[in-house]
Amino acid sequence: MNKIKQKNTASFTLDNLEVYKLARSLSQQSWIIYSQFSWQLKKIVGDQFIEAVDSIGANIAEGYGRFHYLDRIKFFYNARGSLLESKHWIDLLLERKYITKNNFEQFLNTFDNLSPALNALINSIYKTKRSLDIKPNNQ
Repeated sequence: MNKIKQKNTASFTLDNLEVYKLARSLSQQSWIIYSQFSWQLKKIVGDQFIEAVDSIGANIAEGYGRFHYLDRIKFFYNARGSLLESKHWIDLLLERKYITKNNFEQFLNTFDNLSPALNALINSIYKTKRSLDIKPNNQ
């Protein structure tokens, strides 16, 4: 009787990445906001808002799946751009009184955690690349 051995190793997946978890949390919060909009508001502002927010996590996932560091960083920079775009839209929604101050503060709390986490991810890719470029003197 053949027994299949299972490896007991913990793999590091996208779902374990804190920056991705934060992006997904921001998407969930934003969907709650978006789903309360009228059809007209969804078409004027809401669709752009939700696409920007969802693009953050999508770009993190895309970058995470890339092998070459330049590919990774490109997508992580796209995620950072989408993060700033989403901040633009949430500011407008508050200014125009389409969302509550509570919705805004919840969004901002996650935003304030996600932004430095994304920057740290980008910096870690650069550090890894630099450490691989360092060669001993005898080579």
